[in-house]
Amino acid sequence: MPKFANISGRNAVKAFLKSGYKHVHTSGDHAILQKSGCPSLSIPLHKEIAPFLLKSQVKRAGLNGNEYLKLLKQRS
Repeated sequence: MPKFANISGRNAVKAFLKSGYKHVHTSGDHAILQKSGCPSLSIPLHKEIAPFLLKSQVKRAGLNGNEYLKLLKQRS
């Protein structure tokens, strides 16, 4: 799996939104994302997300690391 380093919470959320997730609400400093037929995701809106946490959320979303990195690099 590729390296997930120096990715902010806001950029992580943007990539999940591109994969079909919807931002439902924000609870504290976490964005709650939902997609029909998939588990909900809770993404911390920190300057940098811990790589192990991001990897687990990518896996929960049913994506592989390379697909997620492509979503990160796409322009809106």
